[in-house]
Amino acid sequence: MTEPAPLPPRRRGLLQRPDCRIAYEVTGSGPAIVFAHGLGGNHMSWWQQVAHFAPSWTCVTFAHRGFAPSSPIPGGPDPADFADDLAALIEHLELSEVRIVAQSMGGWSAVEYALRRPAGLRALVLAATTGTIDPRLIRQPERDLLPAWQHAGAGLAPRLAAAGIHVAAGVRMATEQPALHLLYRHIDDMNASLDKEALRARMAQSRIRAPEALAEAGVPVLLIAGDEDIVMPPFAAEAIAAVVPGAKAARVARAGHSAYFERADVFNAILADFLATSTGVV
Repeated sequence: MTEPAPLPPRRRGLLQRPDCRIAYEVTGSGPAIVFAHGLGGNHMSWWQQVAHFAPSWTCVTFAHRGFAPSSPIPGGPDPADFADDLAALIEHLELSEVRIVAQSMGGWSAVEYALRRPAGLRALVLAATTGTIDPRLIRQPERDLLPAWQHAGAGLAPRLAAAGIHVAAGVRMATEQPALHLLYRHIDDMNASLDKEALRARMAQSRIRAPEALAEAGVPVLLIAGDEDIVMPPFAAEAIAAVVPGAKAARVARAGHSAYFERADVFNAILADFLATSTGVV
C-alpha cells in the first residue's frame, strides 16, 4: 500500500471581539482567500471551495457573529458590525494580502470592508449578492425587470416553504440533488434559533449605496449570479458590473441563489479563472 499524500494543513480558532467570539478555520497554504457566508450558512458552507482551492491557497472561512459556532448575540447580530469583524479577523491572522469571496449576507461584510480600501485587498467576488448596494438603483433597462422578478419570487417562496424546500437552495437543487439540499438544510439548522427575519430587516435598512460606489474599492470585482435566483435579482450582477470600471459579471446556468453550493464545479472554475486573470495567481 502506497503512503497517502498529506492533506492541506487545517487549523481552527476563535477570535475574541469586544462583545463576542468569531469562530474560524484556516485550511491550506499560499495566497489567502477569505470566504464570507450567507444567511443560511456558516463556515461549513464553503466545503466545496475549500477542498478545491486549499491545495494552492490559504482558505479562511468563518462564522459571522451570532452564527454558530461563533457567539450568539442578544437580540441578534447587527450587519453594521460585520465589516469590523472581517477586518479584525484579517489582522488577527496577519494576512498581508487577501481576496474576499462573499455570498448573499456575506456581501454586507465584504462590500463595506472593501470600501475602506484596505491596503492588502487584492480582489472582491460577490456571489448572489449586492451587499449594501441597493438593487433598486441599478441602471435601466435592468431596473424595469425588478417588479416582475419580485412578483415571481414572492409567489414561489411560500410554495417552496410549504414543500420543505429551502428558498436559497431552490427547486432544482432539491429535486436533482436531494442529498446536497439536505446538507444545506442541516447547515442552516445550526442557526435555527436565530431571528433571521429581524436580521433581514436590518440588512435591508443598510442597503443604501448606489452601484457606482463599488468603484471606490479600487480592486478587481467579479459578480456571480445563478440564473434561477429568486432571492437576489441575477440581472443586477451585469447592471452593477457595467458601471464599475473593470468589473466583470458571470452567470451560472441551472442554479439558484446558492450556485457555489449547487454548481460548485462551475462556480470554482469561474472563481479560479478570475483569480488567475485579475491577480495573477493560479
